[in-house]
Amino acid sequence: MKRLPMLVVALGGLSSTTALPAQGRAPEAGRLKASVEALVGFGTRHTLSSATDPKRGIGAARRWGAAQFETIGKSCGGCLTVETVAQRFSGPRAPDGVEVVDVLAIQKGTGDPSQVVIVAGHIDSRVTDVMDATSDAPGANDNASGSALVIEAARVLAGETFDGTIVYALLSGEEQGLWGGKLLADTAKARGWQVRAMLNNDIVGNTVGQNGRRVADRVRVFSEGIRSSEDGKAGLARRGIGGEDDGPSRALAKKIDGIAKADPGIGLDVFAVRRPDRFGRGGDHTPLLEAGYPAVRFSVGIENYDRQHQDLRTENGRVYGDTVEGMDFAYLAKVTALNVAALRALASAPAAPASVSLDGALSMDTRVLWDAVPGAAAYKVYWRRADAQDWSEARTVTGATETLLKDVVVDDHFIGVAAVAKDGAESLVTFGGMAPRR
Repeated sequence: MKRLPMLVVALGGLSSTTALPAQGRAPEAGRLKASVEALVGFGTRHTLSSATDPKRGIGAARRWGAAQFETIGKSCGGCLTVETVAQRFSGPRAPDGVEVVDVLAIQKGTGDPSQVVIVAGHIDSRVTDVMDATSDAPGANDNASGSALVIEAARVLAGETFDGTIVYALLSGEEQGLWGGKLLADTAKARGWQVRAMLNNDIVGNTVGQNGRRVADRVRVFSEGIRSSEDGKAGLARRGIGGEDDGPSRALAKKIDGIAKADPGIGLDVFAVRRPDRFGRGGDHTPLLEAGYPAVRFSVGIENYDRQHQDLRTENGRVYGDTVEGMDFAYLAKVTALNVAALRALASAPAAPASVSLDGALSMDTRVLWDAVPGAAAYKVYWRRADAQDWSEARTVTGATETLLKDVVVDDHFIGVAAVAKDGAESLVTFGGMAPRR
């Protein structure tokens, strides 16, 4: 069994003596690299590896992650509540069962703390044989990169205040069955969280692809259109209003795209892929989607499959294995910055309107009605031609929950509404459907 050299874990991230920069500082590539190296230093983070060994295995990695959150929390006077949640799962990739543990750091909102935004990455790793829990599985890009991003996002946002709650989540069991995501979804349901968005970061740290091409200015954001949580009746209703491209998760992806375009300093183009995940594959956002929550997956602009789920080896001069050398930490810092900007925007905004209704059949005008949102200072009504993907027109409405769009024919347009905070922060756009019959 090949083993990686053990790193001194205290150097792999924030120790108790690490000085934190002022709030609002940009993510730092050096800190992200240190976190990835620390996670790689645990040898393997396979979900079935040791939960008790102090230096090697999934348990040591999770305890390290919790310690990073604790240190960040101390730096901001206790702004983070750090905890673990656990549940036993069994399946083909864990026939004898395994306790899956998620590490959570909760930054409680000052307005309605039940309104929650989640940023997550899975901490477990694997090699070629998904049942091999002993060989070295460095998992640098898949997915120490996402775990490091979550920790760095917490550091950058620590001490800032938001209306909604931010949950920073390190998930286990992804490679064995998306179990950490399932545990997170169950936890959200049990605690009554109103999840505005879940940002899943999985394989977010490389820029050189399988074909040798370098893509350092793009990140893919995957989102579903038709909601996986919808039953047949709801699916038919969405089909009837033409809302296939405007479900909550698709609205989330569009919002992230807009954030990237509005801040060229982030340096990333969002490639908004209109499918839930990469072709034929899935991630920890999937159980959140199945539970009815808006969720998207961030992943690199181009993948190198020789560095995913591979035993460490060299064959005919070709290097296999998910090691630190295959990563680009300046790029990872950009993806982190985009996540941070999205978290700020989403946690600062009100909730999205629960529903939006349209009334305009057999008319040249369209009446738009929506549910009031607690804490909203105004509402923004968006519309576009029905053959376009992006909103092209908008109107701000204050003091009312309806408006009349003159000369906007409902047959030819799509319409949605966002709630707006006093500082201008906007919720996701809720797509407009048919008005109830009176």
